[in-house]
Amino acid sequence: MTQHSRDTPQFYLTAPSPCPYLPNRSERKVFTHLVGERAAELNDLLTHGGFRRSQSIAYRPACDTCRACTSVRVIASEFRPSRTFRRILLRNADLVSEQRSAVPTSEQYSVFRAYLDARHHDGGMADMTVLDYAMMVEDSHVETRVIEYRRRGGAEAPARGGELMAVALTDILSDGLSMVYSFFEPTEHRRSLGTFMVLDHIARARRMGLAYVYLGYWIDGSRKMDYKSRFLPQQHLAPNGWTRVDGGRASEPQD
Repeated sequence: MTQHSRDTPQFYLTAPSPCPYLPNRSERKVFTHLVGERAAELNDLLTHGGFRRSQSIAYRPACDTCRACTSVRVIASEFRPSRTFRRILLRNADLVSEQRSAVPTSEQYSVFRAYLDARHHDGGMADMTVLDYAMMVEDSHVETRVIEYRRRGGAEAPARGGELMAVALTDILSDGLSMVYSFFEPTEHRRSLGTFMVLDHIARARRMGLAYVYLGYWIDGSRKMDYKSRFLPQQHLAPNGWTRVDGGRASEPQD
């Protein structure tokens, strides 16, 4: 039997399955394992090529007839919040964020469970147990952090957070932050916590001197993914490379 090094990626193709985003379509993915000493380097390279990470797997769409999924990254240094975004930042001014090691907690899972039950009760993650959640957070061979967002503490400790409101699982790449998965308290509709976490990651990337925030896939025709197109300027991964998009207008490929 041929033996492959853990540092040499082997790619595999999934069987067709129903697309979770577009009706009457099927999806396939190409994937590889992110393991070994070069996992972080490989994750960087594959992310630049349009892959996403889920635990120790890197994957990207490989559908036979559909190209609706487009990798998106925000240009952090050039982003300027719109009036709507500034209002969202103001609504969440009472939140304190803390970047932590990728260690799961029962408090995180409680928010995660409420989020799934309210937003994705019929999705592929609906049956995830606390052990499944722990694996999602811990099973990473790359530099991964958990960013928690809490209500600001009382008068005795204003800088300390209280109630957990939202969580982002984030990879730190050589050129940006990749938002692997985020979730939030579903009863806090007015806060627009999903948008707020993206805005916070853009600000974090700028403070860290990183060029981009990777948002995963924007899917043409999927209302669930429309929000990603609002963070401008951004780049979309096209067949000839990353292409800048300003307000729906694409320009030449970027290096």
